[in-house]
Amino acid sequence: ITVKSSSKDPVTAAGEEGEHPPKEEPWKTTLKTTMVHVEAGEFQGHEVSLWDLLHSHYIPEENRKELLELYEAGELSLEQVRTVVTTIVTR
Repeated sequence: ITVKSSSKDPVTAAGEEGEHPPKEEPWKTTLKTTMVHVEAGEFQGHEVSLWDLLHSHYIPEENRKELLELYEAGELSLEQVRTVVTTIVTR
């Protein structure tokens, strides 16, 4: 599968970007690498990233957008995002 990007060369979706993978926003990387233990639903007994939790069916889209905007703007700490997300998922 080939995905056209704004650069000159096509990038393969299989993760073979070559030596220069696109830079991801640091806040996004943090959410993807921060693992939480949630005892609810299909996540029970597993560690899952905050990013995956935010994009699960448990978090309504408007809540997800608001949390991501506030976190990206520095108005919410990582710990606050973790608390809000785990609270919503465990309800």
